[in-house]
Amino acid sequence: MKTVYFDHAATTPLDDRVLEAMMPYLKENYGNANSAHHLGQKSKVVIEEAREKVASLIGAEPSEIVFTSGGTESDNAVIKGVLAVSGDKNEVITSELEHHAVLHTVEMEKMHKVKPVFAKAKNCGTITAGAVREVITENTALVSLMHVNNEIGTINPLSEIAEVCKEFNVPLHSDTVQSLGKLPVNVKELGLDFLSGSAHKIYGPKGTGIMYIKNGARWIPWMIGGSQERRRRGGTLNVPGIVGFAKALELSVEEMDEHTQQFKKLRKLLLHQLNEKLDVNFQVNGPNEKGVPHIVNLSFSDDQGKYINGEMLLQNLDIEGICVSNGSACTSGAVEPSHVLNGIGMEPGLANSSIRLSFGKQNTEEDVHYFVEKLDVVLKRMFSLA
Repeated sequence: MKTVYFDHAATTPLDDRVLEAMMPYLKENYGNANSAHHLGQKSKVVIEEAREKVASLIGAEPSEIVFTSGGTESDNAVIKGVLAVSGDKNEVITSELEHHAVLHTVEMEKMHKVKPVFAKAKNCGTITAGAVREVITENTALVSLMHVNNEIGTINPLSEIAEVCKEFNVPLHSDTVQSLGKLPVNVKELGLDFLSGSAHKIYGPKGTGIMYIKNGARWIPWMIGGSQERRRRGGTLNVPGIVGFAKALELSVEEMDEHTQQFKKLRKLLLHQLNEKLDVNFQVNGPNEKGVPHIVNLSFSDDQGKYINGEMLLQNLDIEGICVSNGSACTSGAVEPSHVLNGIGMEPGLANSSIRLSFGKQNTEEDVHYFVEKLDVVLKRMFSLA
């Protein structure tokens, strides 16, 4: 059976060139980077080389990069670390559209008297600088807003939001898991104090991430227990993962323009084919043009206003060999509509009928044609039974 993978916002396959870079540190060069012997020192040297490479690719200093286990840990570490030194400031500004690694962390901090404050999203999912200005106060300890939304592909204007934060002397954190390697990310140009990133979204290994902490930013470590990362993150360093992260980010940045053009072509073809072939109604959720081209969120209905179940649609497409999502991979299987689609005001029935496609560099026009062909068959069957 043919397999078409349209779920690259959930994870990506490991690039062969990344695996090749990692292999020596999975086998013969296996030393602990904190060990004093020559094998340990080999690992230490390669980690510092990776740190310099990652820093240069995002406009940071090597001393500002901390390696972690992924985006979720980085989000947790930034938020908890800032709040631990915030004094009487007890408000965190975020949005209802954030990844749960941010939302749940902020919610959990309520037991420590932290108050979540939600900047209002536009219908397309954008959080504007004006929306942040409406809710920021002298009690704001942190603003945490993602760069690119993982479900609908909206791009937030971080540099404009950063200007508002500077006026109030409030640090800005961004989860850039969906933008690193796909959009230009320069921490100075974006005005960031903190950043989270993950390797497995850019054809790197799972279980490896980064935290950018601007030099001088008020923050204390969340994960303790060792002297690793200059005592900013305890735990034995994942040497092959770190090497893989640096290589994956380097390749993604080098090939970004090429892949962006490819995704734009695939997106244009997809929407054209849906208009030409589908007998039911569909709509694009989120931005039509100003979002990232590799994420497309779709909902379906018929002329009688009936909807189908997005989870069942996902399963029916899977039977045909097509891998998509009905929201964030972390919430797959949930009965309730996506919190992101709820957050932009979608009617629950329509939100429940949604699926997310996310293109990757291996996808072809043939994949799009195959998807639309099978989608049409599946939707006809599902609506006939609805």
